[in-house]
Amino acid sequence: MKAVLINGQNHKGSTYRIGRMLAEKIADGGDIKEIFLPRDLPEFCCGCINCIVKSEKLCPHYKYTGPIAEALDSADVLIFTTPVYVYHATGSMKAFLDHFAYRWMVHRPEGKMFSKQAVCVATAAGAGMRPACKDIRDSLRFWGVARIYSCGLAVYAASWDGVSGKIKAKAERKTDAITGKIKSRYGKVTPSLRAKLTFYIMRMMQKKIGIEADSAYWKGKGWYEKARPWKAP
Repeated sequence: MKAVLINGQNHKGSTYRIGRMLAEKIADGGDIKEIFLPRDLPEFCCGCINCIVKSEKLCPHYKYTGPIAEALDSADVLIFTTPVYVYHATGSMKAFLDHFAYRWMVHRPEGKMFSKQAVCVATAAGAGMRPACKDIRDSLRFWGVARIYSCGLAVYAASWDGVSGKIKAKAERKTDAITGKIKSRYGKVTPSLRAKLTFYIMRMMQKKIGIEADSAYWKGKGWYEKARPWKAP
């Protein structure tokens, strides 16, 4: 399997190590693409809404977001990592997610997402992993990602070298369990009921108040008719 690892920080600390551990188990010798934030997307969304009302290619930061979108679409599994910053994901991760608002189901979701699996990895010295993962899960859910897993771990240390052997063993067990689930579904991934319901709600909204660029996209995909992103044409 091909995995893309989107890191919410530039340095390779505990969060990165666990994310990389998971990626290597999933890819099993296959391709792993790494993206580091803010290195690979060093800009904040400026709120011009060109991506939504016109085209994502008109984003002033498209030279960064374009290649990242290609990496997301070509991967089988998406892995997002973030250390906990004040009980949430990093600002760099939030800036990343803001740039892909046009991919929310209310606008122009990428059909490939409905057959992908994703993992949110968060670590903290103490607490906050759940809300940090939720920051990412919210976007993944509205992108239409079929299956989403969370891997939160309190490491009680400021660096990987300071993490106890007991915690590292726990990280191994958690990543083993998630890897097993992902591999068991590989090649037969279907969206959750929640993802499908969200799609149908957004479909109704699109028919009533869709932005011109969005409406043209949905019509082109045939989603107003019988076509669905999780079904082969």
